[in-house]
Parts: sequence; C-alpha cells; structure tokens
Amino acid sequence: MCDNVHMISSQRQHLILGRLRTRGAVRITALSKELGVSAMTIRRDIAELADKGLLRRVHGGAVSTSTLLSEPLFSVKSQMDIGLKDAIAQEAIKYVSPGDVIAIGGGTTAYVFAQHLLESQNANGITILTNSIPVAELVQALESKDVEVIVTGGVITRSNSLVGPIADKVIASLRVNTVFLGTHSVSMPRGFLMPNSLEAATDMAMMDIADKTIILTDHTKWSSTSLSLFARFEQVDTVITDDGLDPDSAMKTRDLVKELVLAHSTETDNEESE
Repeated sequence: MCDNVHMISSQRQHLILGRLRTRGAVRITALSKELGVSAMTIRRDIAELADKGLLRRVHGGAVSTSTLLSEPLFSVKSQMDIGLKDAIAQEAIKYVSPGDVIAIGGGTTAYVFAQHLLESQNANGITILTNSIPVAELVQALESKDVEVIVTGGVITRSNSLVGPIADKVIASLRVNTVFLGTHSVSMPRGFLMPNSLEAATDMAMMDIADKTIILTDHTKWSSTSLSLFARFEQVDTVITDDGLDPDSAMKTRDLVKELVLAHSTETDNEESE
C-alpha cells in the first residue's frame, strides 16, 4: 500500500516538474484541478520538490529554479499571484490624480496597476511615461484618447521592458510627478533589486526624474534573490504590498521606508482556507 502511494506521489511530482519545464511557473489551484487531487496534496508535493532543490515555492504555486536569478518571461510572471497584484493595484491608483504626469516601470505588477488605473476616473487626462511595451499597448488600445503615453525606446528584456542607454537618455530629459515600479526582490536592509543590471539602471533613471517613488510588490518578493540594487529604502516614498507579508518583515520594512501599505487580498484568504 505504502509503495503504491509513493509511486503515485512520484508520478505526480514528475508531472509537476514537466509542467514547470514548459511553463516556467505553476499554480496550486490549477494543478489540483488538472491532476484531480486536493490543493493540500499538491502543496506537499511542491514542498518535497523544493526540499530537493528542484523548484522554488512562491505564494500560490512554484517557479522553476532557472528563474531565480534571471528575469522570467512576462508571460510566465503574469500567471502568478494575480489576486495579490489586483489588491496592490487597487491601492496604488489612489496615488494618481486626474491630469498627473506619471511613470510606470516594467513587470507584471506594474502592468496590472496600469490596467486598473486606466479603468478608473483617476486616469482622466494623465500622461504616462513607460518603458513597458505591454503598458504602452494598453494605452493604445483605449477607445478614449484622453491618456497620453510616452515610450522610452531601448533594448527589450525578457520581461518586455525597454532598457539601456537610449531609454535612460529619453527619461533624463523629462519630469514626472510619481513613478510606479515593480521589483524582483526585496532585501533588508539593502533595498530593492532586479536580476537585469540594465533594467535596474533604467529604474534608477526614472526615480531620478520623479517627485515621488512608489514600489509595487507582493509579499513573496521578500524571500526572493536578485543581483542589481536599484533603490535603497530611504529613496522610496511608499511601498505597496499585500497583507500576506509576515509581521516580522512588515515591522522591519516600516522602520526602513517612509510608508508601507498592506493591501487586503482575497487570494491570501483562499490560500489560508485550503
């Protein structure tokens, strides 16, 4: 009986690793439905695979170990933590007023923020500077042309961001009220990091022209690792994350940053109830 259970578990874990190789990321809820087992069973499988170093656990699922120090594809990242990003975006749009001139960086959290912003009244008459191709395409798809978008140009990254000297030169010639940036990882007490040094430099360029800097990032980034620092805590005005951030990290972050906002996420509720 035990051997049979072990064999089934091994087969299931093999399937999970296969999905990771093709997708780069998997979600617990999707795997539960796909493999016909409970979310708790999938969670145990992921924990065992993580202990063996074969994947990395993130909120709501897992990512391939090959994505740990490199920037995952935009299409892979967009599958993860959707509920958390929605909650963060809803808080972030409160920091935009009609007619503002803002900058939006690359990454999927910033993209979800742009989606919510463009659906709100706060976007009336705003101008957006962005190095994100998906964000620029969102604005172009609007039926109303009340929003103006300026694209930096530059070299395209895996996350569909435009970076490098061309982007930095365009950015340096402009000025914005507020910049909204995502981050690949949060390191205490160092600050906010990206795996791509060119992307980090472009984020720094956007911060240099902004009156206010806001970081949008879900709580899983506090346990991630990256190489290139683009912002220290004292350089950031507000960090908006979700209420899944553990109390100790929240307390330490509040001591380092001017303002920490914890957005309530229904996805966190769902994870706790599984």
